[in-house]
Amino acid sequence: MIIRRERPADARAIREVVAAAFGGPHAAEAPLVDELRADPAWIPRLSLVAELGGDIVGHVVCTRGRAGTTPALGLAPLSVRPDVQRSGVGRALMHAVLGAADALDEPFIALLGDPDYYGRFGFVPASDLGVRAPDPAWGVHFQVRVLSAYRPDGLGEFSYAPPIMGL
Repeated sequence: MIIRRERPADARAIREVVAAAFGGPHAAEAPLVDELRADPAWIPRLSLVAELGGDIVGHVVCTRGRAGTTPALGLAPLSVRPDVQRSGVGRALMHAVLGAADALDEPFIALLGDPDYYGRFGFVPASDLGVRAPDPAWGVHFQVRVLSAYRPDGLGEFSYAPPIMGL
């Protein structure tokens, strides 16, 4: 498996992986990556694919977010083609995007997801660090992973890129 940055020619394959991972072409997440690409919050260096045997089987992206006055990242979506789920593709993508974000001196990554899954990557409930979810009902499912540049000041309610908030 190779983890690499997305290339322009990958857009269709990424769209197919996201659709398959989230239940088909009519899933709300299916057009999300295309919408994020067109948004000012897009960070090309943080859109990564997993390639296996020349096929794209997974994708992860972080876009610009903000917690209060602090610029940060919002991770969404993490997608793995169903036939290769539970084989380490998601884990590899997560480690790669965490390392890439840290190398770019980002302070933290926020996401909405399963605490049992994302906890293994160091994510904790965002409220533990003073970051409020855009929707309080998200509770412990809204999580944060701090990186080397993290400073606990200027935090507050997290704002995702607009396409994510439209889901």
